[in-house]
Formats: sequence, structure tokens, C-alpha cells
Amino acid sequence: MAKREIQYRGLFQMILVLGIGGSFPYGFHISVINYPSLHIKKFINETWLERHGSPLPQESVILLWSFIVSSYGIGGLIGSVCCGYLTTKYRKKKCQMFTNLIMLTAALFMGFSKMAKSFEMILLGRLLYGIGIGFSFNIHPQYVGEISPKKLRGFTNATVAVFLTLGKVAGQIIGLGEILGTESLWPLLLAFSALTATIQLVTLPCFPDSPRYLLIQKGNEEAFLKAIKQLWGEGDHQAEIDDIKKEKAAMSCTKSLRVLEVLKAQSLRWQLYVTITVMSTLQLCGINAIYFYSFEVFRTAQFEETLIPYIALGVGICECFSSILCSSLIERFGRKPLLWGGYAAMVLVLAALTVTLSFQHRYFWMHYLSVIFIFLFVIFYGIGPSGATISVMVEIFNQTYRPSAFVIVGFINWMGLFLLGMIFPFIVEYLGPFCFLIFMGILAVSSVIIYLYLPETKGKSILEITMEFNKLNYGKKQVFLIENSSPKETVLCTKL
Repeated sequence: MAKREIQYRGLFQMILVLGIGGSFPYGFHISVINYPSLHIKKFINETWLERHGSPLPQESVILLWSFIVSSYGIGGLIGSVCCGYLTTKYRKKKCQMFTNLIMLTAALFMGFSKMAKSFEMILLGRLLYGIGIGFSFNIHPQYVGEISPKKLRGFTNATVAVFLTLGKVAGQIIGLGEILGTESLWPLLLAFSALTATIQLVTLPCFPDSPRYLLIQKGNEEAFLKAIKQLWGEGDHQAEIDDIKKEKAAMSCTKSLRVLEVLKAQSLRWQLYVTITVMSTLQLCGINAIYFYSFEVFRTAQFEETLIPYIALGVGICECFSSILCSSLIERFGRKPLLWGGYAAMVLVLAALTVTLSFQHRYFWMHYLSVIFIFLFVIFYGIGPSGATISVMVEIFNQTYRPSAFVIVGFINWMGLFLLGMIFPFIVEYLGPFCFLIFMGILAVSSVIIYLYLPETKGKSILEITMEFNKLNYGKKQVFLIENSSPKETVLCTKL
């Protein structure tokens, strides 16, 4: 065991470096913005009063605050859409280094906004954070998926979710009033990402580009073998090397497809169906509704108001530990059972939570059952969809199609985040706790789709996974796909 840990030391170190500047800031900025909201609104009003001699109407303050919050999603959409072309042209490592410069610029705007008496700097900083994280959250899953050996691929992909939840928890902790969530220190709170960006900017140059990129796209076998040795250490990696060389041979006549070409390609049809299903479900599974209702449930359960932020922090920590558990279970049970089983378990918990929330005013003990179900939902979310979704999306696309596929993934993610933020308050207002019925329906349908149509990717090479999908893309016949430079030039050979 000790030998294996030493053998893959370079891989684990690179996973840490990629996570610090990858999905960690994404989770951090989702959770941290809520804590200084009152201080920022006060700062906006005071700045306006000083400039114009009259206070800003409350409706205008709320509107400006909404722009600040939503600019993160708009920036993320811009970053993720641009990322596919740039990573293909300039490689993932160089683009991730550039992302850190964007994050540092955003942190400077945030950190000096109060000193400059400019709430516009907060808006611009939030937009730049979104652009930077749109890049990094697109690059991070692809990069970790490409640097890992087949037997550790599920674990490394699941670490994306682990760092995301660590970022959420870090935002919850640092944002507490006892730390940086104060009226005087909130600019430092919003500039915290300068630290993670600096760490990655200094350490990432010590690591290589992904071995798959070096061999398949650059054709540099010497650099490929050197990267394998640096990341995986000494050992017998010949079987893994042969698989990557087979993938290179199969892709020798192909080029990187643009987003529209990926959308039109028949050979990628069911990969896209699965991607859209799992990514949409991740946004529409009800996890945001759970976090929204958690504060109300904790209040009706008569917890002291000062304790509620810490109980909410407990929910975040619970999600974090569940994601860590997922990274341990994913190679044992596979991706498919964690996805459809997680969806099914979440349906049952939401059904129970709907009942307890509906009757909480009639029976006092229902409040405590609701608290239990909130924690259970977060556990099933962390063990199942949170970690397995990323792994599936990385594994079902080969090296040349993956950048464009992740542009589609990023678009769904950020557009879903934006639309949910716009629509969800109205859903809650009109449906109350019965809003969970919508999420239950989405989860139930997704569970059936994944159970019926997602091939298990555990322990399989990219070519083997592609062959499984070809059975869906081209019917029940066993097919062997040879793609030329565009989807229109696809040749099919069938066994007779």
C-alpha cells in the first residue's frame, strides 16, 4: 500500500493543485456572497448618498444587488463558452494559468472597492470571477480525467465535487461574523480567491500537460512517457500506455470538432443525451431548494437564531464528507448505480420531506423529522450525483471531442444556475413545500433514463465506452466506428 501511495504521489499532488484553483473557487463564490450582503447593500447606499446627496431607493439597492449576484452566472457562461476554442488552441495548462490572472484581477477589484468607494468595482469583480471560474470549472474536470490511470479515473474525477464542496464550506466558515463577514473586513472576504489563484499560479508550472494531450493531440511520445513517469511513478503502466496509443490510432484521421459539429454528429447522439440529462438533473434535483428551506425548517424547529448559521454549516460539511465518501465508493460500485440509485433515494427523501413540511404546523415533532430528511437528502446527493456526474461526463467523450462537449456542459450548468435563480423564488411563493414535487418528477425520469441507457464506464477504456454508445447511436447491430475529419465522413463496418 505504501508503495502505491509513493508511486502515484505526483498524481495526487497535481489533483490537489488543480482542485485549489479549479472547482474550489466555484463552490466558494456560490456560498460566500450571502454573508456580506447586508454590508454591501449598506455600502452601495452610503456611496450613492455621498455622490449624489440623496439616498438610493430601496428598490434600486435590491436591483443593484441582484445585478451583482447574477453577474457571476453571466461571467461563468461567457468563460465556459470561450473555453472550448481556447483550450484546443492553447492547451489546458496555459489556459488555467491565464485563468488565475483573471481571478487575481477580480480579487483586486473586490479588495479595493470599499477604499475606492466604488460599488461598480464589486460588480466588475464579480463578473470577472464568473469568467475565470467559467474557464476553470470547464478545464478542471477534463484535466484530472486525462492525467489519471484507468483504475483511478473515477476517484480523480470525483475529487472535482470534493473540492467544490470544500469551497462551499470554506465560504460558509470564512464568511461568519466572527471571521471575515464583518462590516470592515468584507472586502478581504470577497478577495480571498487571490490566495488560491496565487497558490496555483506558482505550483502548476511544476506539473506536465496531460499525457493524453501530449500523445494524441501533439504526437510527442517522449513528453508523453515523461509525463506518465512524473505523475504515476515507476511501475508497469504498459497496458495503460497501449490503450492510449490505440485511442490515438483510432483518432488519427479526426480533428477537434466545433460545438455545432458535436451537436450534429450521429456518433455522439446518446453521449449528448446522457450529458444533458445528468447535468440538467444536477441543477434541477432540488439541492438549492433544500438549502433555501433549511433556514426556515431550523427556525420552525425553534433553534436559536444565532445557531442557525452553524447548523447550515453542518449541512455543508455533511455534503463535503458525502462527496469524499463518493470518491471512495465510485471505483467499487461504478458510476451508473451511484447515479440512478442516488436519484431514486433522493426522490424518496423529497417525498418524505414534503409530508413533514406540510404537517409541521400540526405536529411539533415533524420539525425534527424535516431536519433529519434535509441531512439525508444532502448525504444521498453527495454520495451519488455530486461526484458521479463529473466522472461520467469526462469518460464518455474522447480526447478530440471533449473540449466542445464541455462547452455544452458549461452552457447547461451556468444557464441552469441563472434560470433557477430567476424562477425558483416564484416557484416557492406559489407552491411552498410542494415545489419538491417538481424536483421529484425530474429525479424519477432521470433515474429511469440513466438505468436504461447509460453504459457502465468503470474500468473501461475510452474506445470500449465508445463502442457501447455506438450500439445506441446506430441501433442494435455491433458496429465499429471510424470517423474522418467531420461527422459527415463517418464510415460504418458491421460484423456479417
